[in-house]
Amino acid sequence: MTTVAAVDCGTNSIRLLILRREQDGSITELAREVRLARLGQGVDATGEFHPDALARANVIFEEYAGLIDAEGTDEVRFVATSAARDVSNRAEFERNVRDRLGVAVDVITGDEEARLSTMGVLSGVDASTPALVFDIGGGSTELIVVDDGAAVRSALSLDIGAVRIKERFLHSDPATADEVAAAREHVGALLDGAGVDFAALKSAIGVAGTVTSVAASVLGLQQYSRQAVHETVLSRADIDRTVSRWLAQTAEQTATEPCMHPLRAAVLGAGGLILDEISRRVPDGAVLVSETDILDGIALGLLGRTAG
Repeated sequence: MTTVAAVDCGTNSIRLLILRREQDGSITELAREVRLARLGQGVDATGEFHPDALARANVIFEEYAGLIDAEGTDEVRFVATSAARDVSNRAEFERNVRDRLGVAVDVITGDEEARLSTMGVLSGVDASTPALVFDIGGGSTELIVVDDGAAVRSALSLDIGAVRIKERFLHSDPATADEVAAAREHVGALLDGAGVDFAALKSAIGVAGTVTSVAASVLGLQQYSRQAVHETVLSRADIDRTVSRWLAQTAEQTATEPCMHPLRAAVLGAGGLILDEISRRVPDGAVLVSETDILDGIALGLLGRTAG
């Protein structure tokens, strides 16, 4: 038996997945956790991690270290993406991870992020190709076009994450019509210039907190259910209605909704705006929601197991 732990540290959330490969080759999920750290707080403006964000992250690292030790894990990989690539105090962040989890931070390239995301997503869903796999993070949004056989046709990371758009454009609470219009113009221009032939796509698959939060809201969940959310198909109307509501209300009002974390509520309108602009461009505006993503890809890669 082999037990591995994958940590995906993004701009808004830090997630943990522990898998065990049994002697018969089957895989058992031992733990799957997500905590909101808002590590990207202020990064777009200052170029460094805020002390409060580092403190929140350290609490999560310590919790995860306990879970990893309890499962007798053989190998751990800690992957960081957008938030950790360019900050000036990256060394402090890496020291915090090493001191608490005993592993180095692997700040992956965009190509590696695309490969791991594709592996993770396609381990859990089936979709017609060419398919767009998109991941709306806190600091960036990844757009990956996948052909038959999980072949990556193109992959691009755009600087339009939920935290980044909130801090750059949506200053009021709730955002004004002019702020929303400016954000849409910026997001739309980057999407249109990304080189993705949206008209040629046969499906679109969305991952990460913004998309799953929309699905939970559309389904009317009072408690979050990963099983219920996974493979939900969001219509254009579902997305437009939910995002319009979030943009029109305060963060405090959004935080009162079921399944909502206060730190996510503050940036959910911005993330939803990105989702809405993608939905406007994909076939029929429909988005298939996947709960398997880069985190699964990291863990499966550690197990030496290919998707499918």
